[in-house]
Amino acid sequence: MNETDGKTLTCGLLAHPAGHTLSPLIHNSLADMTGKNLVYVPFDVDPENVGDAVKGAFALNILGMNVTVPHKEAVIPFLKEIDPLAKKIGAVNTLVRTEDGTGYKGYNTDMTGLKRSLLNQNISIKGQKVIILGAGGVARAVALLMATEGAEVIYILNRTVERAVEVADEVSQKVPGSRLIALPMDQYDKIPKDRYLCIQSTSVGMHPNNNKAIIEDPEFYKLVHTGYDIVYRPMNTKFMQLATKAGAKVYSGLEMLLYQGVDAYELWTGCSVKKEQCDKVYKAMCDSLENEKNVVLVGYMGSGKSTVSKILADKLSYENLDTDSLIEETYESSIFDIFASKSEAAFRDMETRQLEVLTKEKHDGLVLATGGGLPLREVNRRLLSKLGRVVYLKASPDAVYMRIKGDTTRPLLQVEDPKARIKEMIDQRNEFYELAADIVIDTDGKEPLNVADEIIKMLGL
Repeated sequence: MNETDGKTLTCGLLAHPAGHTLSPLIHNSLADMTGKNLVYVPFDVDPENVGDAVKGAFALNILGMNVTVPHKEAVIPFLKEIDPLAKKIGAVNTLVRTEDGTGYKGYNTDMTGLKRSLLNQNISIKGQKVIILGAGGVARAVALLMATEGAEVIYILNRTVERAVEVADEVSQKVPGSRLIALPMDQYDKIPKDRYLCIQSTSVGMHPNNNKAIIEDPEFYKLVHTGYDIVYRPMNTKFMQLATKAGAKVYSGLEMLLYQGVDAYELWTGCSVKKEQCDKVYKAMCDSLENEKNVVLVGYMGSGKSTVSKILADKLSYENLDTDSLIEETYESSIFDIFASKSEAAFRDMETRQLEVLTKEKHDGLVLATGGGLPLREVNRRLLSKLGRVVYLKASPDAVYMRIKGDTTRPLLQVEDPKARIKEMIDQRNEFYELAADIVIDTDGKEPLNVADEIIKMLGL
């Protein structure tokens, strides 16, 4: 990636929470490929601070911003201009500095990204017979796109049919001549027998409800020639599996995410991103999602990382690794001896090298237990984030002391008052553990089996 300097352009994401977003991967990769001195960072902004965030971004000369839920409508009052498509949809996801330099103009590249994704699969919207599952904000935008681009007929199915009727009426008014029909979700048998492009626009099928589809009757999927799921975590949803079994082509919303990002990047920079560049970024996105199934445990010694990691790996049928054990195998020496014969700094270098090796490898499901001091280095925290989702197993000094008192293999605790030393080190390290972590779990008073179950539930595994 580019080195930052006084001329570096900045773009970012307004989100809440920012979480495990793929947007930095998309835009920083594109900047690298197109030779732009640009960096992209996520900003976690509370809903009540959206206006201040937009004004602050402009004051800081930030080139452009993406906007995701729950801010897509809330930012509109703070914009100088709004693109006609975004105005029709009633939501924006991209902010671009206006030509006169007085503020931001709002665009909606979610829908242009969907269109571009369909065209990439040689699917033209014009003349299509379309089924949209759901009637939320995404479904409304999809229906508007389909109508605007000349779909022949659009069926909107929703559990609450009144909401589907509202969406159909709204789009019909905005796109005169369009044909939209609202139905309850369970009355799909009223759709004429034909072959349809089906857009799944609900959150059903997303973690933690991986094994569900909004419609599970195989008969429905005989209507589908192409199934497009807006959900991309997981990449192969139950909806996609059912559609595939019925002979339909299927696509994940990951490509839509890519192209909405590409459209935004082109608006910000004036670049024209090439197909081969898009393909490279898409592969990196797939690799990143594959790594999301990996679980990394961090925390102070005695917090239960090794024990919990073994239980997790067994429950999930994952590979189980431990950074300390890997280092001992690689250097044919115990951690205690490495500290004694070399230094703590040398050991920390070994940890970083071991993480670099792990991030380059392919793991079909990994649970990694890490050394207690590994997250102290910023480079290690970045590598952990690339490797998987990070769980901080938090333990109080008293709990740690009771678990490891008398253990002579811990080089950093060979002191006169180990209990005081434990408290001092936890106080020093807690900030770094939290910086590294996606979730934090308090382990005091909990059996390792219960901690493992809590991790599985919270990560939706």
